[in-house]
Amino acid sequence: MQLSIIVPTFNERENVRVVVERVEDAMKQATQDYEIWFVDDSRDDTPIILEELANSHPHVHYLHREEARGLATACVEGFARASGKYLVVMDADLQHPPELLPAILERLQRGTDIVIPSRFVRGGSDGGLNGFRKLVSWTARTIGRLSISRIRKISDCTGGYFGLKRTAIEGVELDPIGWKILLEILVKGNYQSVHEIPYEFHTRDAGESKMSMREQWNYMRHIVRLISQSPEDRRFYLFCMVGALGVVVNLVVMSLLMYGLHLHTMLASVLASLVAMGHNFLWNDKVTWKGNAHPVRWRRMLQMPVFMLISLVGIAITALFAQWFHSLGWSELLGQCIGIIVATAWSFVANNRFTWRTPESHARQTRRKVRVTQE
Repeated sequence: MQLSIIVPTFNERENVRVVVERVEDAMKQATQDYEIWFVDDSRDDTPIILEELANSHPHVHYLHREEARGLATACVEGFARASGKYLVVMDADLQHPPELLPAILERLQRGTDIVIPSRFVRGGSDGGLNGFRKLVSWTARTIGRLSISRIRKISDCTGGYFGLKRTAIEGVELDPIGWKILLEILVKGNYQSVHEIPYEFHTRDAGESKMSMREQWNYMRHIVRLISQSPEDRRFYLFCMVGALGVVVNLVVMSLLMYGLHLHTMLASVLASLVAMGHNFLWNDKVTWKGNAHPVRWRRMLQMPVFMLISLVGIAITALFAQWFHSLGWSELLGQCIGIIVATAWSFVANNRFTWRTPESHARQTRRKVRVTQE
């Protein structure tokens, strides 16, 4: 079997017949064999219609689940039952045009690991959404792309229409929350290339939208879970947490030196900063970059001096922003805040690249690199 089309359904009795008809029309010119798997959680008579379709169309199969468990888990169930070398996921509401199936399949056969029809590349459109839904969709995509590094170059990372090679999910434990199975695959999958093709997101003609506040909450839970399961993304947040704790240590030590030992302010500040640097290094070494101790002894001994040098550059960056804003007549505190943000980004990237870089970590990062192309 070349292609398996997985269609999760929930109360889509008005649409499933049309889905089969349009898929058949789209695949008429394709020489490859294909199958359609409906994974159904419906409470209406959709299963009756799916039974009729399965009896009259040899390539149609369906599974009805008595207890609804969500769209994403339906996709995982479909992956397990499908036999195709290539897998495509699409909704049953016809907002995802089946006419794109040949183009998706052709791209996969040319070697692309994941193909995503995108509303946001040239030629695409999200015109099927109203203004509020567009805002919600944009917010969700932006949160995802800012939070997870592997999807930042992908314009439609939260879409529900995509194709992939089966090898992209072989051996991968998929445990999604809510709807966004594509996010789960993009973070955990075994792939190195993504290609986005334009498509127009159509208005739903029949049935009801499943969008709800509960699904928005599930999306946020899913993002948090994916961050916790993605070492490169989790590392950044741990780094920020260690830095915030270091600020507390700095202030406490400075207060003790000034008011307890009555040291000069400048001396107390310098000593407190050095203590905080040592504190941050130890936590980052044991927690943030755990397991990244350099195997070469002399390189290991250089890690703390390199960390301190990078930290000093970060302090200089912060001070320069504060001074720059002062010279422009703007708020120095605002300049300080922006400087802290820039310095934090600098410090994380520099420490990841120089302080705790090992041959093993470099190899892992190389394997995780993704090439994203668009039409």
